[in-house]
Amino acid sequence: MNTIKTFLFLSILTILFVVLGQLLGGKVGATIALLLAGLMNFIAYFYSHKIVLAMSGAQPVEREEDPELHAIVEEVARRAGIPKPKVYLIPSETPNAFATGRNPENGVVAVTVGLRRLLSREELAGVIAHEIAHIKNRDILISTIAATIVGAISYLAQMAQWAMLFGGREEEDSKNPFALIGMLVGIIVLPIAATLIQLALSRSREFLADETGAQIIKNPTALARALEKLESWNRAYPMDVNPAQAQMFIVNPLSGKSLLKLFSTHPPIEERVARLYKMVRT
Repeated sequence: MNTIKTFLFLSILTILFVVLGQLLGGKVGATIALLLAGLMNFIAYFYSHKIVLAMSGAQPVEREEDPELHAIVEEVARRAGIPKPKVYLIPSETPNAFATGRNPENGVVAVTVGLRRLLSREELAGVIAHEIAHIKNRDILISTIAATIVGAISYLAQMAQWAMLFGGREEEDSKNPFALIGMLVGIIVLPIAATLIQLALSRSREFLADETGAQIIKNPTALARALEKLESWNRAYPMDVNPAQAQMFIVNPLSGKSLLKLFSTHPPIEERVARLYKMVRT
């Protein structure tokens, strides 16, 4: 179901881009916007893992430094049918984790010092399985595609704003009130709609990673318990991370305050946990 949602969300983003491109920038403007957004995200796709690891202060962990963590990552990766990801440790007492890497051959799993201290071995395996599921499901690639389209839509909206300010539209359009209304709607509404769809896509991939991870280790309860613990700690002790990086973590690391679901990168923990326990009963 979450896979179907992914294709649906990406299709809607593509349709929004085409509509906005034709409405505001024509074929030439749409092409330029897509190329610019694509170039930026192409660079991000290949180098984002290095940037993210540097921003979080994560350092590689050798097997002799933490043999248990390496053993868990190796076993979960074997069950998932992907190469063992590199293992990194984040110097933060707040328990959390994220995965990065453009494909399974370049996967990275990073966990905080606090995570290692808080969770049992089974719960740790659940978190690792969730992160390896992101790598297996190629979520970095999917999020890059979505970001490219949303970025292109934003560029088009900005181009239209400048066109309106400096009279860059056709004379007929400038005299047509319906054309002006259509342009204003495109400038204001479509970029917001695209961003909301991108956030919905992010939440859908989190659900899928939970489901895939639970299936990999055949223990949904362990992941559910881990999520409950992580949510409680992150509410009490939010991490100091860049907001752009927050969506990568298994639970939102920024604030204990609940966000409107529509504007959140993560689904509510209660809903994620309920789905995992439902997997136990079925």
